[in-house]
Amino acid sequence: MKNQTLKVEGMSCNHCVNAIESTLKEMGVKGSVDLKNGSVEVNYEESNINLEAIKEAIEEQGYDVV
Repeated sequence: MKNQTLKVEGMSCNHCVNAIESTLKEMGVKGSVDLKNGSVEVNYEESNINLEAIKEAIEEQGYDVV
């Protein structure tokens, strides 16, 4: 299991948290959003999914992974 913290811009409310966490859950990725720090901590199995796919899924929700 790999643990990674991503810097994400554009998050401002609980809707943002729910949108990102729901998207990650659908992908089989455990995610935790920290609005205050503008970050998303993800835990994923590298044999099932790669980090680029996770970043793309977050960006498809309208947020910027920097």
